Amino acid sequence: MKTLKCDLCDATAQGETFEDWMRALMPHFMEAHGDLMKAMGEKPEEEQKAEKEKWMVENGARFDAA
Repeated sequence: MKTLKCDLCDATAQGETFEDWMRALMPHFMEAHGDLMKAMGEKPEEEQKAEKEKWMVENGARFDAA
């Protein structure tokens, strides 16, 4: 089980896998960073996809390194 901080604040979440960690982090992310999620939803679909892919790669690497 790995424990990692949110990429935007000091909140933490745990998971056996990167996908588990993402699911555990999601409620915090929606509550604490909902404004960012809303802003993301207002961007063009291509830009949303690119930003999501970038987040997945960066945070997947953080999870693997932990």
